[in-house]
Amino acid sequence: MKQDFVHLFDIPDSITYLNCAYLSPDLKAVTAAARAALERTAHPWSITVPDFFDTGEEIRTLVASLLDGDADGVALVPSASYGIGVATNNIEVRPGQRIVVLAEEFPSNYYPWREVGEVTAVPRPSRGDSWTDAVRSQIDDRAAVVAVPYCHWTDGTTLDLDAVGARSRAVGAALVVDASQSLGACSFSVRDVQPDFVVAVAYKWLLGPFGLAYLWAAPRRREGRPLEFNWINRAGSDDFAALVDYVDDFRPGARRYDVGEASNFVMLPTARAAWRQVAGWGVPHIHGELQRLTEKTAAMAEERGLVVAPVEQRAGHMIGLRRPEGLPADLSRRLQERGVFVSVRGSSIRVAPHLYNDESDIDALFGALDES
Repeated sequence: MKQDFVHLFDIPDSITYLNCAYLSPDLKAVTAAARAALERTAHPWSITVPDFFDTGEEIRTLVASLLDGDADGVALVPSASYGIGVATNNIEVRPGQRIVVLAEEFPSNYYPWREVGEVTAVPRPSRGDSWTDAVRSQIDDRAAVVAVPYCHWTDGTTLDLDAVGARSRAVGAALVVDASQSLGACSFSVRDVQPDFVVAVAYKWLLGPFGLAYLWAAPRRREGRPLEFNWINRAGSDDFAALVDYVDDFRPGARRYDVGEASNFVMLPTARAAWRQVAGWGVPHIHGELQRLTEKTAAMAEERGLVVAPVEQRAGHMIGLRRPEGLPADLSRRLQERGVFVSVRGSSIRVAPHLYNDESDIDALFGALDES
C-alpha cells in the first residue's frame, strides 16, 4: 500500500506520520495547485467573474457526493465552529430544554451550544457499553438538540447515527453532526441519518487546506438566518454591475450560509485538488486500507497490555490506545524524538493513519512506544 501512494506526498523516510486526525500532510498535487493559484492571483486581470463561483460550485458537488446529498445543501465556511454557529443561529432552544453532547467533546461542538442553552454531556460509557446506548438514553422530551460526531475525536469510538437520528426525530430534537473526524474516511449518508446540519473541516481526512470547512443543511433548514450578510450570497451576485441594486433574496439553497470571500482564489483550488484525489481513491477503499492498519495496531497494543475499544465500537480509520496506569506527560515529545508522530488526546494515544502508511509504520510506532 505505502509504495503505491506515499510518492503522492512529501513525507521523508525518517518520519512515521500517524496523525491525520491532527493535520493531513499536503498531497503534492495540492501543493502544486496552491503554487499555481498564487501565481494566478499575482495577475488579477486573469481572474474573471465566473472564477468567483465556478470552483466553489464544483466543490459543492464533490462534498455532496460524499454526503449522499445534494449540492444545494452545501455551504462553504471557514471552520467547524462557524458551521456549528449557523446551527445555533437557526435551531430554537427554549427555556428548560437541553442540548445533548458527548463528554470530552471537541470544544468547537461544545462552546457554541453552551451559549444558547443547558448542555448535557453524556458520560463516556464503560468498556463493553456503547456511545449509542448512552446517548439514546439521554434523548428525551427535554432534548432540543443532539450534537454529536460519527466517532469520538480522542479515540475513534463510534456512534450509530442512524439510531441516534431516529431517536432524535421521535422526540422532535434537531440533530447536528460534526463529521470532521470521519468525512473522507468513512461512509456517511444524510439520506439515512437525516440530520439538520452536518459540518466537516477540510484539513483532516479530506486532505485539504486549513481554514476551510463545509456545512450541509437539510432542505428544511435552508431558509434560515446566516451568520453574516455579505454580497456574494445574494441573488444575482454574479452581475457585478448590478451590485448597486440591493436585493432581499439569497442565492438558492444553503449558499446563504457561505462565509464572505468564499471564492478564495488560493484555498478553493487546493481543496479541489484534494477532493479529486479522495474521490479517485474512493472512501470504501480508503476505509478498508486504514482499518487493516488499525486492526494491526489494536493487536499489537493488546499484546502490550494497552487498552483499546472493542472492535464493534471502533471507527476503523483511527484508534485510541490507553495505559491502565496513565500516560507519561511528555509521551508525544519522546515519540517525536524517534520520528513517530501521533496525538495524545484526553487519556488516549490517538493513532490515525492514511494511505501513505503501511504495516512498517505500525511496527515503528510500537518500537518507539517500547522504548518510551
